[in-house]
Amino acid sequence: MTDYPKMIVPLNHVEPVPRRVRAVLGGQVVLDTLRALYVWEAPPYPQYYIPVADVTPGVLVDEQHPQKLSRGTARQHALTAGGLTRPGAARVYGDDAAAGLAGTARFEWSALDAWYEEDEEVFVHPGNPYARVDALRSTRTVRVELDGELLAESQSPVMVFETGLPTRYYLNRTEVDFTRLVPSPTRSSCPYKGTTSGYWSVRTGDTVHPDLAWAYDFPTRQLQPIAGLVAFYNEKVDITLDGVPLPRPVTHFS
Repeated sequence: MTDYPKMIVPLNHVEPVPRRVRAVLGGQVVLDTLRALYVWEAPPYPQYYIPVADVTPGVLVDEQHPQKLSRGTARQHALTAGGLTRPGAARVYGDDAAAGLAGTARFEWSALDAWYEEDEEVFVHPGNPYARVDALRSTRTVRVELDGELLAESQSPVMVFETGLPTRYYLNRTEVDFTRLVPSPTRSSCPYKGTTSGYWSVRTGDTVHPDLAWAYDFPTRQLQPIAGLVAFYNEKVDITLDGVPLPRPVTHFS
């Protein structure tokens, strides 16, 4: 058993999306719907399935490639809009699809330039409506070490609790030993926190451990308490909380 809550939504679960969903390619809106569906293709988070009637006419081009999938037969389509063409961008489900999915299209997220829920951009994938992400200020003492060397120590962390992941500890930059950190060009995006502004590798002795720390200088408004703070992967460093060593969790980041 882990010390944080797991995702509990079953595979292939379907629910309505109570938000307007839009997506853009080449400056052209290619879908605009109030009838999107959440479909859990994997437990951590859902994907959008969009009624074909709410896709801009003419942007989907049938590639004549039917596929037998667990949710029914789907035909692969290219997406053409704004002078751009994205092959294999969508799968359109036929009459034998699972309940409620006939006549919907499932788009590859990266085939679109941008996705929006209402008027706010969404990154990486749809947010899980059954997940919580809370950033709470704390006065617990956090120490971060690697190979016996102290990387950071704080008595004023912001603790981020996210369903399905271990607690993350965000620390003031003045509490981080930047002499051991090496700037990295890596950037990543999160549907709940936004896009990172920086990553750092960690040097201990003659070894450089890649991409162990990150920061969001401009997070989403819900996660404003972490703005400018630095966090480390619990899976790859040694963290002590109020004098108690924490085991390294095993996640997809390990």
